[in-house]
Amino acid sequence: MQATAYTYDAGTRSGQVLLDDGTPVPFDAPAFDAGGLRLLRPGQRVRIETEGEGDSRRVTLVTLQTF
Repeated sequence: MQATAYTYDAGTRSGQVLLDDGTPVPFDAPAFDAGGLRLLRPGQRVRIETEGEGDSRRVTLVTLQTF
């Protein structure tokens, strides 16, 4: 699934992405680390993997979207 980086805190390696419908979904350090990234800037397109649905949805992987 694709999303857009919305917030990122380098100290905690956590933040939020926006789904294409505008829904914010938080991610934590393990999801960030799983993607092998070093830095994330707001506005970057990312690929995410999630688990769960609705309010219990969580991001399990954040990595850069490549074409």
